Amino acid sequence: MKLLSVNVSMPRELKHNGKTVTTGIFKEPVEGRVNLNAHNLEGDGQADLLVHGGIHKAVYVYPIENYDYWKRELGRTDFPFGQFGENFTVEGMLEDEVHIGDVFRVGEGAVVEVTQPRVPCYKLAIKMESPQFPKMFLASCRVGFYLRVIEEGEVGAGDVFERIKIDSQRMTVH
Repeated sequence: MKLLSVNVSMPRELKHNGKTVTTGIFKEPVEGRVNLNAHNLEGDGQADLLVHGGIHKAVYVYPIENYDYWKRELGRTDFPFGQFGENFTVEGMLEDEVHIGDVFRVGEGAVVEVTQPRVPCYKLAIKMESPQFPKMFLASCRVGFYLRVIEEGEVGAGDVFERIKIDSQRMTVH
């Protein structure tokens, strides 16, 4: 299990259906190491703190294996790291293999716990330029998951995720 990319963005405004929308979904890869704090990654922000971010949704994780599925499903190849609004693009952490409550060590001192799957919103539709995409995303069960930070630390592309606890209930993200 490996961290392929750390992706961040600050909220920005854009026009959508005649209204101004503020969103932090346009994540971009960063070079080097980044501080992982209790509420988010350094340099990252969320526009709507009622449904994004916070202690139980500090980091959003999405597996690279799902990128291949969406490339085939949508007939597109223009997916850079962060395409789905994720903070961590990972390898080997699929929704049917990771459990709610699993704990991982990653990077320099960071310890994180899987808290919940992602429920997509209309801002993912904006990012994907497809109004129906959130329903497709949810139906695919390729939704990724959120992490809470148990111990802060530094993370960067290339870091390995070491599972240090498997939750006793073994309920997968899927």
